[in-house]
Amino acid sequence: MIKLILFIFISVLTYLATPWVRKLAIKLNAIDIPKDERRIHSQPIPRMGGFAIYIGFLIGVLINFNNLGATEFGLLSGATIIVVGGIIDDIKTIRPKYKLAFQLAAALCLIVSGLTIRLVTNPFATVFPYINLGYFSIPITIIWVIGITNAFNLIDGLDGLAAGIAFIASITMMVVAIINGRHDTILFTTILGGAILGFLPHNFNPASIFMGDTGSQLLGFLLAAISVDGSIKSATSLVIAVPLLALGLPIYDTLFAMIRRKINGKPIMEGDKGHLHHRLLDLGLTQRQAVLIMYLIGAILGALAVIAMQLSSKKAYFLFASVVLIIFMIAWKFNMFKKANK
Repeated sequence: MIKLILFIFISVLTYLATPWVRKLAIKLNAIDIPKDERRIHSQPIPRMGGFAIYIGFLIGVLINFNNLGATEFGLLSGATIIVVGGIIDDIKTIRPKYKLAFQLAAALCLIVSGLTIRLVTNPFATVFPYINLGYFSIPITIIWVIGITNAFNLIDGLDGLAAGIAFIASITMMVVAIINGRHDTILFTTILGGAILGFLPHNFNPASIFMGDTGSQLLGFLLAAISVDGSIKSATSLVIAVPLLALGLPIYDTLFAMIRRKINGKPIMEGDKGHLHHRLLDLGLTQRQAVLIMYLIGAILGALAVIAMQLSSKKAYFLFASVVLIIFMIAWKFNMFKKANK
């Protein structure tokens, strides 16, 4: 009951903060002007809406953790760095290498606080069920955090898409945390879920504000960090299966984009109209229909993540491998690896 009250409180707080952030974005000239073919909207719309999500999350953590421990401090420090970089990018677009620098600094905040991926399950062994990553834990944690941060940044292409997928992922992780009794992770996901839900009414089509890089990177960073926070407290098959399924949609969409651009001889960082949401629009769907379909896909992957949690390590890996195979078959069917038509 207390968690529900907290969830509602953060939702209302973020909902009320978003119009103020919209006015701030206009004053700072953080406006998304449609100037290339990848833009779906036709009118200039304020961005930087992710700052409202940050406000809700920050206040939620501060009022629920009387004494900030290393985990909370690392999470908030990293989130603040991401938000600062995102705001700068939303006001004045910065080069990818500078965005990467902010993301690396945020990831290092987690590592310094002790949030690293230390163990990976070994489904083929009974005597040594876990693989200790040792010195590799730091680079793998950095790759995970930066990878998920950019995945959400890339999937943010339609009104309410990234926010909705992040909300589904946070609820999935909350369910996993409740089943496993991970109190801190339950609090983090409750607060994050509430902040996202409060922002969504302003961001769903037709959006009055975009979350911008401030929001998409923040959501990716927080979900990556929270997934690590949940996994290190119990070395189970969840370390790999649950995060990769719960965050599956942005992960695979980003992976397909990298493969597609490599096949077509395009720079990895160059944007295109080959993402799943673009393909759905090409089929004649409206923005709302495309977003709702992707919500459904995200919810299915989230349900599979919860199922994987309750399976043995071998079965969890088998489920994950089966899902990946099916996703690649569907991606091939929808020509996700081919250059999109202009």
